[in-house]
Amino acid sequence: MNTEEIAASYDQIADHWASDEFPASDGIEQHKRAIAFSAKTGNALDIGCGSSGRIVDLLLHSGFSVHGIDISSRMIELARTRGQAATFERADIGNWEFPLRYDFISAWDSIWHLDVDRQRKVTRKISEGLKEDGIFIFTTGAIDAPSEHTDSFLGQRLFYGALGIPNLLNLLQDCGLILRHLEYDQFPEKHLYLITQKSPDQPCHTTRTSAPR
Repeated sequence: MNTEEIAASYDQIADHWASDEFPASDGIEQHKRAIAFSAKTGNALDIGCGSSGRIVDLLLHSGFSVHGIDISSRMIELARTRGQAATFERADIGNWEFPLRYDFISAWDSIWHLDVDRQRKVTRKISEGLKEDGIFIFTTGAIDAPSEHTDSFLGQRLFYGALGIPNLLNLLQDCGLILRHLEYDQFPEKHLYLITQKSPDQPCHTTRTSAPR
């Protein structure tokens, strides 16, 4: 599935995350742990911000200025109705140009919808978009080898990809991202989250020559 197809699927089910059916606590304790590693508050980016506003709320209350992006137009439409003091934009992280470097980036249950090749590129891109000592929290499949598959959620077909833990850890090191925390937070479900921090001494190894300042 391409990103436009995934966006169309999420347009159909965006209201689920904005309703009382979805637990507002999902991912919050994990983000609190990540924020505790942050050297300072400043600018934060929520990739795949969705419609619930829960992570945006936490970042705002923690003192960050927040920019939320999502590939689903309906998700962004619902996010804007919450009246949060944040900027929301429909965007595909694979094509989106970072307007600045961020102190904190979240990609909770979002970039795993990219195929493994795009995940590698996006992870490098995110590393370049982090300030020194910036924090990046994200989720992936808790598996050992690369995998791609489609599945159904709330009647909509969705694509999932995972690099596999060994490959992912190698990529993070190559990108100058230091692993601060790794946890199977929904065990025995194969849901894994990681907290990483941008090293000031290890730039991301990439051929890209321009980056936001």
